[in-house]
Amino acid sequence: MCGIIGYVGPRLAVPILLEGLKAQEYRGYDSAGIAVLENDMIRLIRAQGKISALEERIGGEVGTATVGIGHTRWATHGRPSDINSHPHLDCKSEIAMVHNGIIENYQELRDWLIERGHVFASQTDTETLPHLVEHYYNGDLLAAMMQTVARLEGSYATVALCKHDPRRLVAARRDNPLIIGIGEGEYFFASDMAALIQYTRNMLVLQNGDIALIDEEKGVSVYNDGKPVTRETIYIDWDKDAAQKGGYEHFMLKEIHEQPWALGQTLRGRIAADERDIELKELDFSTEYLRSINNIAIVACGTAYHAGLVGKKAMESMLRIPVEVDIASEFQYRDPIIDRHTLAIIISQSGETMDTLLALRECRKRGAKIVAICNVLDSTISREADYVLYTWAGPEIAVASTKAYITQLMVLYMLTFYLARRMGMKSGDELQPLISQLYRLPEKVGQVLDSCETEIEQAAQQLKDWSDVFFIGRGYDYSVALEGALKLKEISYIHAEAYAAGELKHGTIALIEPGIPVIALATQPAMHPRMVSNIVELKARDAHVIGLSFGGCQDVMEVCDQTLVLPDIDPLLSPMLSVVPLQLLAYYAAVARGCEVDQPRNLAKSVTVL
Repeated sequence: MCGIIGYVGPRLAVPILLEGLKAQEYRGYDSAGIAVLENDMIRLIRAQGKISALEERIGGEVGTATVGIGHTRWATHGRPSDINSHPHLDCKSEIAMVHNGIIENYQELRDWLIERGHVFASQTDTETLPHLVEHYYNGDLLAAMMQTVARLEGSYATVALCKHDPRRLVAARRDNPLIIGIGEGEYFFASDMAALIQYTRNMLVLQNGDIALIDEEKGVSVYNDGKPVTRETIYIDWDKDAAQKGGYEHFMLKEIHEQPWALGQTLRGRIAADERDIELKELDFSTEYLRSINNIAIVACGTAYHAGLVGKKAMESMLRIPVEVDIASEFQYRDPIIDRHTLAIIISQSGETMDTLLALRECRKRGAKIVAICNVLDSTISREADYVLYTWAGPEIAVASTKAYITQLMVLYMLTFYLARRMGMKSGDELQPLISQLYRLPEKVGQVLDSCETEIEQAAQQLKDWSDVFFIGRGYDYSVALEGALKLKEISYIHAEAYAAGELKHGTIALIEPGIPVIALATQPAMHPRMVSNIVELKARDAHVIGLSFGGCQDVMEVCDQTLVLPDIDPLLSPMLSVVPLQLLAYYAAVARGCEVDQPRNLAKSVTVL
């Protein structure tokens, strides 16, 4: 949830720490701080608010320090304030630490430390860490960290700086991401690769239970369970500009426009030359195993959950086996019916979403085979799954997810077609028309962006002054409506709700008043007569209806106040197109209302705590 940065090397540390925090501000932005080792003392600077507030407090005084740590916070324990900001210090101000996660037994540890004379300044769980390291420190920071983490319950990614080890940093992780960037004679820590690619493309991803010692002269040493281990360095080939705005006003708008490219990356190498099959080389399911599958469980949170709802409909229609979609935070509490005949599909953009990770482990415990769909290479979920299908969407910086959703849909459709062919439910001839359209989806999404954006920007003016907006749809359209409503509420702060259109008369229509905006999705021809009837009911109560349909759907256009027209595509694949105008509508409504688009209040990009 929070963002960590660390540096040791020949360069001035403060500018690197600030840039690293800015690159991760989407992970948390209610406070920030740095600690650097300068003149044999730890210089600590913290500020409530965004990183700009920290910069103002630093005031351009970068100093001479060449080693330091930093943190941008999304508050869990303790309200946002200067004193609750990270880094935190021990009693002697000789050890500074940053932390992402939750220490579940912090109160017990805090009481134990207070009994031994330690004095605490904050209300955070994190402050127990430097005091524990102080308690165990006897000239060896690595040994003190090992003893400290042995007492922790919960999740953590943490980095420690000690004035007595001036050219070293020590880090540890459990369930929260932590990456080491390896440069030429310099080393970095971060929660996210996007914070490091301007300095190095060589990354080492720490695994659960790892403790890493970075020594400027000796390099990186990694330990697990007290023993040295080898961790492979991976090369990240992202374009450096991928984590910058590239001329767009906001990251969200840039990422919406990157969707044709992202879809192309997701498709690359996965469609047969004759377009009659999907080739997922990452999977090696045996015929025997495929025959044994009697249900599929899709588990995710937020936007990824909405992608799973679309996947459920596609899979049930083509595979003819039951598919359940669960919100990950509810999954482990309902005693799910999962066993060795279940294929579990776990979806997470970051691969670090804590609720989703725990759901994965529950599926494994019950014997399911697990396929992960995620974007971040070597993330925890991708490592713990039996198989991983990467979306290859590149870094997504805006908190509100866009290209992650559409590439997750792409992978779900590819997986559906792949299974349908191998389970004998569809032949190559039957799949070819759908696969051909899938292959051309990047171009179709580009057409939506080219043809609709100006019209959508104008339509957003109809939304900006309302406190409520409704979305309706049937079938696939209802699943996409849920995502459209989520996008609008999370960045514009307009209360938005999505309803299955057939439910209007079961209570919802009581909320309709003259002029209220309703977004009506109508991309499923078989349901058009009933959708038109629903729209007419809304118009009879003077709602302002913005329709979303295909060019030939005159019946829909005639009853809507405005209709956004999509390029023709098979209705099965329509969610890949219909979501794009909804993303733009949310974006322009938020801009019109003067909202913080990339960093909406109270939200963070990766929910790595419970």
